Amino acid sequence: MTATTTLPVPPVPSARRRWTVLAVCCLSMFLVGLDTSIVNVGLPAIGRGLDVGTRGLEWIVDAYTLVLAGLLISSGALADRFGRRRVFQCGLVLFGAASLLCALAPSAAVLVAGRALQGVGASMLSPVALAIVVNTMPDPKERAQAIGVWASVFGLSTAVGPVTGGALLTWLDWRALFWINTPLVVAALLLSAVFVPESRAGGARRLDLPGQLLLTVGLVVAVGVLIEGPHIGWTSPPALAGYAGAAVAAAGFVRVESRRREPLMDLGLFGRPVFSGAVVGAVAVFVALNMTLLLNTLYLQHTRGWTPLAAGVATLPLAVGATVCAPWSGRMVGRRGSRLPLLLAGGFITAGGLCMVRLTPHTSVLLLLVAYALIGVGFGFANAPITNTAVGGLPPARAGVAGAITSTARQLGAAVGIALAGGLVTGAGPTGLAHASRPGWILVAGCGVLLFLVARVSAPKKADPVSRQAS
Repeated sequence: MTATTTLPVPPVPSARRRWTVLAVCCLSMFLVGLDTSIVNVGLPAIGRGLDVGTRGLEWIVDAYTLVLAGLLISSGALADRFGRRRVFQCGLVLFGAASLLCALAPSAAVLVAGRALQGVGASMLSPVALAIVVNTMPDPKERAQAIGVWASVFGLSTAVGPVTGGALLTWLDWRALFWINTPLVVAALLLSAVFVPESRAGGARRLDLPGQLLLTVGLVVAVGVLIEGPHIGWTSPPALAGYAGAAVAAAGFVRVESRRREPLMDLGLFGRPVFSGAVVGAVAVFVALNMTLLLNTLYLQHTRGWTPLAAGVATLPLAVGATVCAPWSGRMVGRRGSRLPLLLAGGFITAGGLCMVRLTPHTSVLLLLVAYALIGVGFGFANAPITNTAVGGLPPARAGVAGAITSTARQLGAAVGIALAGGLVTGAGPTGLAHASRPGWILVAGCGVLLFLVARVSAPKKADPVSRQAS
């Protein structure tokens, strides 16, 4: 019989140091969010600079989100085993190096490869940083406040990204969209070395390489068919092969995961309607958000002839709504449960999508801003209840996996949203783009309606003590 070793319990840092750790970790979240929104507003300029069409631009965005989605859970497992600060810093270095590759890319293919490498680095930042925050703040009430701040940072990055990107494109060129990551990465590396303590999980899970491979292949093939479908034909032999490949990868993933003692993804969680509803809600919210961002960028710059800076400023109502409502939603979840904020999220997103279903080249700017604000408010209300619903009532050993799966669902929704939006407007000229994008806005409204169903089916009306502690 082997003796079990008990890891020493580290001393709880002072309040000032705990919130400093939160600030450093939020900087990484800011980086991950910024890199999505800042690139979106620069897509037309990238297309002109590298002579690439809408389909290629979709891959430039989705290479990042697909790799990020596929590696989130494994990166969390690596951090638990080898040290969270160590993996966090490795992610920063890799993200910074990939940003330099993107900035120097001579072709679209190199830029797509650089974006995929950025996704690898980003997968080591977001979930690992959140684990560091949770480990640093043992008090449930303080931890809930920290998660509210954490959620609002994504809204802030959404606000800063398009405006910053527009300004950089006005004075420099699209390569500056990636150069800007360098000082942020350097700052995060220095601050993490000084302030972030090292931590590991007591019983770290083994890596599930077969599950990881099948998950990545399934995601890439499924979203790849969505991107390439308008070009190759939905019933062409390559498309049919893609459908078959995605189905085989999905079936193989389920089979492998159901037989492993320590699977990459705990499929038993999906037997809980509350958890399944949260995952569906996470996908729906990020489909809506990313369709909005891409359709907005293409419409304002191609159809309306706006500059990148003007198009970036137009997204401010969306970002302000998300930033303001995220912490408000977190407090509401703690007091009244997840159902009300989810219903509010569904209502606002539905209303925002419906405002745009009759979009024309001459739609009122005021209506555009109102629609963006409504979608932003809905997005802000959605994140906290989805996270709380996913992990509420689970023991700590399973709550971490549930959170990682929900994060993966968010990135999958982002990739699908980009693919669907790009597929709708592929081949549409500046005058026809508004009409071609109308089904996309109907889909955005449909995502809001889906949140109503998630709220009614899976979210408890009031928070219970267990879910409050889990959040």
